[in-house]
Amino acid sequence: MVQAIWNGTVIATSDDTVVVEGNHYFPLEAVDPAALKPSGARTVCPWKGTASYYTVVAGGAENPDAAWYYPDPKPAAAEIKGRVAFWKGVRVA
Repeated sequence: MVQAIWNGTVIATSDDTVVVEGNHYFPLEAVDPAALKPSGARTVCPWKGTASYYTVVAGGAENPDAAWYYPDPKPAAAEIKGRVAFWKGVRVA
């Protein structure tokens, strides 16, 4: 079982993560919806496509753009569609 924890709060738990470039991508349904606040941030990966971001909310604090997902990944990254990954201090173990 893999968990994502930030600010003392478990925000995601799953035994079905996909690891890409060392990052665990959790199924969206495994993430507490109250922990995700849409962000306007976007980045582009040459082989995965355009990433969108969420601000992670937990324990009364916000961690801007600490979660990302690919709403329409390129074919090479199709396995991460509908999944969310974390960084910026979110502990995944």
